Amino acid sequence: MAEKSIAGSSVKEIFIEEDFYVLKIQNDSNQPQSFTREIDSSYIQLHFCLKGSVTFAFNAGNYTLDVPLENSLLLYNTQVDLPLNLTLGEGSAMISLIITIRNFHALFSKEADYIPFLSAGNKEKKYYAQEGISPAITVILNQIMNYNLHVSVEELFVRGKIYELIALYFNRSEDVDIEQCPFLVDEENVRRIRRAKEIVISRMAEPPSLAELSEEIGLSLKKLKEGFKQIYGDSVYSFLFDHKMEYARKMLESGKHNVNEVGLKVGYSTASHFITAFKKKYGTTPKKYIMALSGG
Repeated sequence: MAEKSIAGSSVKEIFIEEDFYVLKIQNDSNQPQSFTREIDSSYIQLHFCLKGSVTFAFNAGNYTLDVPLENSLLLYNTQVDLPLNLTLGEGSAMISLIITIRNFHALFSKEADYIPFLSAGNKEKKYYAQEGISPAITVILNQIMNYNLHVSVEELFVRGKIYELIALYFNRSEDVDIEQCPFLVDEENVRRIRRAKEIVISRMAEPPSLAELSEEIGLSLKKLKEGFKQIYGDSVYSFLFDHKMEYARKMLESGKHNVNEVGLKVGYSTASHFITAFKKKYGTTPKKYIMALSGG
């Protein structure tokens, strides 16, 4: 692993295997910071914005693309090199996966055609996709960004998390056609679905029913369900469950709240219900989780 600082920002490069590496880029300063790196056309790039916002510049700066908080960007072009030319807003952080197309194919083996841009008909085409990040992926990204492990197991941990991240990112339900999402062409629909996400998160202790939510955002129940799944890769309440458990985990890690307080905060009227939900998500009880953190 190599790490260097650039005027208020830090860049950490993590080697996963030959022709596959990860960049952890953070801007801890109070002003935008730029970062550049040459990347040739044999690579696929997958970028995740964890904090703040990132602006990508292409074609010598003639075209820019903003990737806001909790969004990802996938880039792939076999015909033209796509060097990284980024500007990170103040307090921003991102994780980037850079892997050759050959290595990427090997990850999926016979299932490569399952990924649209890897199918035989698209081998010579460019491809890009920008979409929201699910809570499950956010959990993994934060673990990759913030782990505190002994150096002897650091690389093994990160490598495992990166493969987990790739698996979740490409875990598409069969009923959603990635290449044909007319719903997402309508920016107003996307805005309403994002509003739905904001509503359920802000009221996670007492979330509205799906019928109430669809009425509040002005979309039919069917469009709400389909659109939410297309943008966030999960149903509304499954998404909310993941978010609540991640929120609860962070509260427990702070050491400022007991199990009852955390459970109430995320919407569980009894500690036993919260403990059951937490164990379903993380495979351990909140109390054992806290003890493991403290080394007890």
